[in-house]
Amino acid sequence: MRIDLHAHSNVSDGTQRPADVIASAAEAALDVVALTDHDSTDGWAEAAAAARELGVALVPGMEISCRTSEGISVHLLSYLHDPDHPGLLEEITKAKDARFIRAERMVSLLAEDYPLSWDDVIHHVAPGATLGRPHIADALVAAGVVADRSEAFDTILTSRSRYWVQHYAPDPAYAVALVRDAGGVPVFAHPVASSRGRIVGDKTYREMIDAGLAGLEIDHRDNPEEGRAFLRRLAQRHGLLVTGSSDYHGTGKPNLLGENLTAPEVLARIEEQGTGSSVVR
Repeated sequence: MRIDLHAHSNVSDGTQRPADVIASAAEAALDVVALTDHDSTDGWAEAAAAARELGVALVPGMEISCRTSEGISVHLLSYLHDPDHPGLLEEITKAKDARFIRAERMVSLLAEDYPLSWDDVIHHVAPGATLGRPHIADALVAAGVVADRSEAFDTILTSRSRYWVQHYAPDPAYAVALVRDAGGVPVFAHPVASSRGRIVGDKTYREMIDAGLAGLEIDHRDNPEEGRAFLRRLAQRHGLLVTGSSDYHGTGKPNLLGENLTAPEVLARIEEQGTGSSVVR
């Protein structure tokens, strides 16, 4: 069984509609795919309809952007939570609003040096989508400033750039607790992806585990091999689930559906723990 537990649609920063993500999963010979848009579950219904039609099982999920007290970015995958849970809804709404304000400020700064306007960015955002830096990157590509998203993130939109603006994000341990309270299964996404920026230390792992962390996304292209070995030891020591996935974004990233996979027994354990929603088959 081929299981990929991390994919994005244009409800956040992917380039395909939710139904098209499912169609691409079918073309990639996946049996199961998770839709994990940033801070949003708005794509679940469309993806579920396509999953039933195409015979690909759908794991409803979400990726929550968090930040430690030291300012380190953490991404938390939530599977099978209740999409209407008040506490979780309130937190992701707060984060989405902060992303919007942050994007406006970054575009204002960028417009001082590049041919970029707010309307240029909005043009690349699907209705109701979670707005973020990838949409600014797409506008920069369209303006001929950079060749692709990767170049934009490596240069102009990096956290070391003068155009960088911080935004609100929940503490990762608090987010883990909220996901559990919503009946979901929290998994730390690409924990040692040092190419993305600073990575967390032991304190954050301890706090997240104590709050109810279920697993670690270990087999991911951004986790270096030495980091994966550390994560496997950590998972064994604390009885955490080990997942693998692509972090697919359509044409927004080079990541390919199915390039990393999750074992069927791990999915079974996720289903056992998740009580807020169900896998669509």
